[in-house]
Amino acid sequence: MLQQTQVGTVRDYYARFLARFPDVRALAAAAPDEVLALWSGLGYYQRARHLQRAAQVVTGELDGRFPTSAAGWQALPGVGRSTAAAIAAFCFGERAAILDGNVRRVLARTHGIAGDPGTAAARERLWSLADSLLPESGIEAYTQGLMDLGAEVCLPRAPRCDTCPLAMLCVAHARGEPLAYPARPRRARRGARASTWLWLQAGDALWLVPRPARGIWSGLWSLPEFDSPEALRAALPGLPGAPRQGAAFVHVLTHLDWTLQPLYWALRGRERRRLQAELATLWPDGRWVAIEEALALGIPAPLRRLLADAAAASPPARRERGARSGG
Repeated sequence: MLQQTQVGTVRDYYARFLARFPDVRALAAAAPDEVLALWSGLGYYQRARHLQRAAQVVTGELDGRFPTSAAGWQALPGVGRSTAAAIAAFCFGERAAILDGNVRRVLARTHGIAGDPGTAAARERLWSLADSLLPESGIEAYTQGLMDLGAEVCLPRAPRCDTCPLAMLCVAHARGEPLAYPARPRRARRGARASTWLWLQAGDALWLVPRPARGIWSGLWSLPEFDSPEALRAALPGLPGAPRQGAAFVHVLTHLDWTLQPLYWALRGRERRRLQAELATLWPDGRWVAIEEALALGIPAPLRRLLADAAAASPPARRERGARSGG
């Protein structure tokens, strides 16, 4: 969870996740939608899928025993070289080098390694350096100290060189330009997108479809998405009347500002039945889901907020009557 997500965001998710999946067998046996539901809002959902697949490998192929080496951990789905080394070092005392963002910065500054650390050449040079610096013993304290040095002292924008125990050895400090190391990668220009969301409701049932296997929110359940209201109408000419237009909002992703415009249709039972063939043709894997049940699925964070608002705004008795009349 801490990969690409801050500690403050992760804390509550971590507690809820462990409460539901207290051991590796519980995670391995869970429904994928339940795993994604507890991950909803953390983003980078492939991490959750990898985590469950790794749990299934441990329980199914390794007889419930975790690997004890960096190589064994790296063979699990979603576990990279640095993460595998950290686990092996801390849990099993293996002499293995890590190279997370903090450690890359410390090594680049102390040894004057210029260039973007994300490039293959710089990355290989840093890995070689990290391997060469490993102590013969005390790997746990060394690894923790290196991580803490990057997190507390050798900071990205305001390095505390006056308190750094490596200041006398640091090339970047000697040159008086610690912020020049490592070079900042070129940021891709942020994109912008505008889409229309179809909120199609019959009683308490909402039409949801699975997202594509690749791309944003891959594999999550979501509302049908269109490039524009006109495209929506063209795809579903059988929609009755005019929709209620919800407030458009911007969902900010790492690389994209995404404007989403929900359009709301409330169907009666006969309208739902008449429209069903069109829906099934466009989304063969789509399904009607009660709003409260949808909250237990793996769904995107902005849809979760819309669903929570809809559930809170609809009294239980009204919901029951709506479900009966909606078919």
